[in-house]
Parts: sequence; structure tokens; C-alpha cells
Amino acid sequence: MKLHALALLAVGIFAGNAFAQKSMSETAQVAASKFDAALAKRVGADEHGMRKYVLAILKTGPNDAKVAPDEQKEIFKGHFANMKRLADEGKLAVAGPFNDPARVYRGLFIFAVPTVEEAKALAETDPAVKAGILVVEYIPWFGSASLMLSSEFHEKVQEKSF
Repeated sequence: MKLHALALLAVGIFAGNAFAQKSMSETAQVAASKFDAALAKRVGADEHGMRKYVLAILKTGPNDAKVAPDEQKEIFKGHFANMKRLADEGKLAVAGPFNDPARVYRGLFIFAVPTVEEAKALAETDPAVKAGILVVEYIPWFGSASLMLSSEFHEKVQEKSF
């Protein structure tokens, strides 16, 4: 009886192992069939579909209250134009405002660059940062390379521009 139970246990372990290997193999095949090498290269993906970014958290700067509303309006026109330029150059993956009633946290840039130094250089081209209306906090981040496709698809869902 004990021998019979051990034999059944051994068969169960072997069958489970064989099934797991088949499942892993099938999973790898499915992943490989969906993989697009040209797209991965275009978006700068590593073998896992990831890449380095830098999060730039935009916060209210020391000059926010000092700049007249009309001047701020002009500065923010430049802010939006700068974001478009950076996105068109492939340097800005995603950007958007925060809904912070206290107006401490104003927005986020996700820069498609590997270092904080490169992100700082890009952020310093922003008119609102130059004017001290916004200040930036930087955090290195590792995320999906597919974020690089955001601008391309955003244009297809954006009915009106800013």
C-alpha cells in the first residue's frame, strides 16, 4: 500500500513538472509571437520591455505669487509649447497637471532620459521653471517603454489643443 501511494505521488510530481514545463514553454511562445523587435528598438525597450526615465514633479515655485496674471498667461503659453517640442523630440514621454487644491504639486513630466542631469537640463528650458513659477523635484524611474507611444496616440484622441 505504501509503495502504491509513493508510486502515485511520484507520477503526480512528474506529471505536474511536465505540465509546468509545457505551460512555461507555451507562455514563452505566446510572448515571442507578440514581440515586435522594431517597435521595441524604436521605444528604447530592454529585453523586458522597460527603459529608464526620470520623473520630474513640478511644484509651485517662489515666484508664483509675484508674477502678474497676464505675464503668467504668456509664460504658460511657452510652457505648453516647450512640452510639445520636448514630446516631438522624444524627450518627454508623458506630462500632465495634478489636481492639488493647495497648489503645492502642480504637475508631472516623465522625461525619456536615463539621468537626473539630463532631465534637469530639459526642465530648465521650460519658461515657467526659468521664471521661478515652478520648481522641479527629480526621481529616477524604470517603467514600460510603451510610454514612448503616448504622444503618438494622444494626438488621435485630442479634439482640442491648449
